[in-house]
Amino acid sequence: MAAPANDSIEARIPATCPDSISQILHRAWHHDLAGLKPLLGAPGRASVQEPTTGETPLHAAIRACAPSNRPSDHNQDEKEEAERTAAAEPVVRQLLLSGAIWNDVDDRDETPGCLADRLGLRDLYGLCVDAGVRAELLFGLLNEYEELESEEEAENEETTTTTQQEGQGEDADEEQVEIVDADPDRAFVPPKRPPGPDVNSEDYLRSDLTYSDGKLVDSEQNGVMMAWETSIMRTSVDQLLPGLPAGRRILNIGFGMGIVDGMFAATKPARHHIIEAHAGVLSHMNKPDSHFGSSWAASGPSDGAYRVHAGRWQDVVPQLMAAGETYDAVYFDTFGEDYAQLRLFFTEYVPALLEEDGRFGFFNGLGADRRVCYDVYARVVEMHLSDAGLDVEWQDLDVDMKDMSAEGEGEWQGVRRRYWTLDKYRLPTCTLMT
Repeated sequence: MAAPANDSIEARIPATCPDSISQILHRAWHHDLAGLKPLLGAPGRASVQEPTTGETPLHAAIRACAPSNRPSDHNQDEKEEAERTAAAEPVVRQLLLSGAIWNDVDDRDETPGCLADRLGLRDLYGLCVDAGVRAELLFGLLNEYEELESEEEAENEETTTTTQQEGQGEDADEEQVEIVDADPDRAFVPPKRPPGPDVNSEDYLRSDLTYSDGKLVDSEQNGVMMAWETSIMRTSVDQLLPGLPAGRRILNIGFGMGIVDGMFAATKPARHHIIEAHAGVLSHMNKPDSHFGSSWAASGPSDGAYRVHAGRWQDVVPQLMAAGETYDAVYFDTFGEDYAQLRLFFTEYVPALLEEDGRFGFFNGLGADRRVCYDVYARVVEMHLSDAGLDVEWQDLDVDMKDMSAEGEGEWQGVRRRYWTLDKYRLPTCTLMT
């Protein structure tokens, strides 16, 4: 169990802190905006870090509002506490405007947003979330800009790179030069986290899968799907099919352990299509004891009504659209794909796949290793859904963390890294704008 946090100024900005960094941190801590502004003129000064604690000016401005930093001989009332937080707000805004990094971590692996959340400082937490949303939207635009690079430019860049590599000759093989960040203002080394899944779709589809003990893992022990998600799937189905009526048309992308498809099947749909790309999952579905084998396919109300489409959704969905297929409920839960693929799906395909009063849902695990990141992604997704012509309603669900709070223990035994760390799940239900 981690030791209680020491949020005192002496612990966070020790006497050994270099003076150039200490000046900025102290002014941020004391919410001295007039004294702070002149120190932020040079690039990077808003993101300096104390070399041993990782304290940034954002951390300092927020941490100064911690209850433990109140005068020991004074009982601060709610009004004074609000005033203290209000004094921090312009400092936090100025730091962000001057280029402070919203998700820098300190020696306790806390971002400024994590810190504000722990201290219950909702207004300051909101500023951190806002900054994260702006940053993610900007990165998204930059990535789109890079994708617009002309083929000629790409070829020229490739040629230049190749020429440089050839020019290095044998010396390049003899000596590998490691480039490191030599900025003394950023000398802090963040604490190491357990390595997370570094999986892309191609590697995942080539990997061997194992079904066991209420979990599905790949050959690297990455958790693909786990039984703890069942309650989330249950509510997802209830939201996508209000009242659980029979005779609906359903599309699910990503079979996994079959949790959500089992619930969909129980409603006796008129059409139930499943898209699954992994050969191991498809083999599992065709086992004699499977509920989604040939007998299930033959039990549909018409030929092809119940069907598993083997292949990547990027290849199958256009075929369904060309055939004029539409659905009352569409659910999306793939593995090994990034947010760009989810966004592509709901932007380019969902509006055409949904019936006029249809509903779309997806497993919302974006940024689920930190509450602040989870909240940032929820905001970003909501904006992108709106751009795609979709309204979204969020429902917060409790997640029982009793057996899920420690790496490699409880639910996470035999899993490389826990992909969920939060006690709340934000469930999205999307409909076409009217």
